[in-house]
Amino acid sequence: MTLAPDIIERLARARGDLRMGVPIVLIGMPSVLVMAAETINAQRLTDLLALGGAPVLAITARRAQTLKAQTYDGALARVILPGDATPAWVQSIADPAGDLRTPMKGPFACARGGDVSAYEAALDLAKAARLLPAVVVLELADAAQFAATHGLTALDLAMAAPALSARSPLHPVVNARLPLEVSQAGRLHIYRPEDGGEEHYAIEVGRPDRAAPVLARLHSACFTGDLMGSLKCDCGPQLRAALAQMGAEGSGVLLYLNQEGRGIGLANKMRAYSLQDQGFDTVEANHRLGFEDDERDFRLGADILKSMGFSDVRLLTNNPRKVEMMRASGVAVSARVPLMVGENDHNRAYLATKAAKSGHLL
Repeated sequence: MTLAPDIIERLARARGDLRMGVPIVLIGMPSVLVMAAETINAQRLTDLLALGGAPVLAITARRAQTLKAQTYDGALARVILPGDATPAWVQSIADPAGDLRTPMKGPFACARGGDVSAYEAALDLAKAARLLPAVVVLELADAAQFAATHGLTALDLAMAAPALSARSPLHPVVNARLPLEVSQAGRLHIYRPEDGGEEHYAIEVGRPDRAAPVLARLHSACFTGDLMGSLKCDCGPQLRAALAQMGAEGSGVLLYLNQEGRGIGLANKMRAYSLQDQGFDTVEANHRLGFEDDERDFRLGADILKSMGFSDVRLLTNNPRKVEMMRASGVAVSARVPLMVGENDHNRAYLATKAAKSGHLL
């Protein structure tokens, strides 16, 4: 029978459970019960503490650096939960919103030693669910039976960990004619990943020659800039300028990838904006939240281009990392085409940070 969900489908369930505050179980060495710090509630935390053992709050090394917590395990720290821990305490460690109001949160007792692969997988799952990368974790003796008794999603860690780090294949769903302001010969292609994640789009302008380098842009979704006209970034002007240039040349492909906020999601992006209002730059804000500088995967764009029959591009970008990743993914980049638009008084410091810390050629 093939009616039961496979590991990819179970991971999608696990992401949904964590977003709703429902615990999940990872079965491995060790096996663990996992709750997302962002969505944990008082009753479930009380129930977890009543199980005994030594529950911890796992946070990334980036967040641990801000909190001065010991990262004995390299990529993460395991902060030991006090017996009277509350959701407010857990969330104050996970979320940097109140760091400046209460800067002295520690000192923290941190666990060390042992296999941390289950903790790493739990943090990866929280990120994939677009939650803060912080999870309450308790090691379990009979994890499979515990999951069955409580109706929890259980994942085999040996199968889940590789699937979490793999790039999900994308499949074309549909494409249809879409007349645009820049070209009446427009066409929108929808691509859907196998892992239940966000769909991605390709906007084909005109009728690009598959045998020649196509003018292309990898554009990450930006609700605030693309739709609302935000002045905090240059995304909206770049989107419109790229489409205009494709229209002027008569053809092009714009890849619209749903990787909001450099891949951390809109809610976390707004948290980063709030931190920027406290004086941190965009990279510092991401680090305080527990994320890396940039969590996006531009290989998705290469996958879509190859699926559409393109093998060579003239890439509209100021980001050398996009060029490198495109070439590494098997798509030739004949030229990098600069896209210098959108600077204003509100985003000048942001653009300077992109140049200084992220290598953008501005």
